[in-house]
Amino acid sequence: MSPATGHRGVEFIFSVSASGTSCTLNGYPGVDSGAGGPLLHADRTPRGYMGGLPPGSDQPPVVILGPGHPAAAIVEGVAFDNSGNGCPTYTTLLVTPPNSTDTRTVTAAIDTCALHIHPVTE
Repeated sequence: MSPATGHRGVEFIFSVSASGTSCTLNGYPGVDSGAGGPLLHADRTPRGYMGGLPPGSDQPPVVILGPGHPAAAIVEGVAFDNSGNGCPTYTTLLVTPPNSTDTRTVTAAIDTCALHIHPVTE
């Protein structure tokens, strides 16, 4: 996703299989940069240019994740540093669902100098 010049984002979809057991997600996924540049740890922010919680709401919702009922979270950044120089393009991100230690490598292209993750929502 890239709705405006310089802004970059990736939406993560969390789901369970059709035969999976429902569970709840609440809060922020952990996101670190993978291949493509120096290590970045995503800052947790309730909202940003690309999405997140609605204005006036700072409490992440509890989302019931079940078959046919996914959840999503957006990580975003800006493609240029403060001097106008381009940022590295990462080709993978390391993503950990909230309240989990199950980190997965996700293929995603995002050119950014910093990462900002928003909470899981429906």
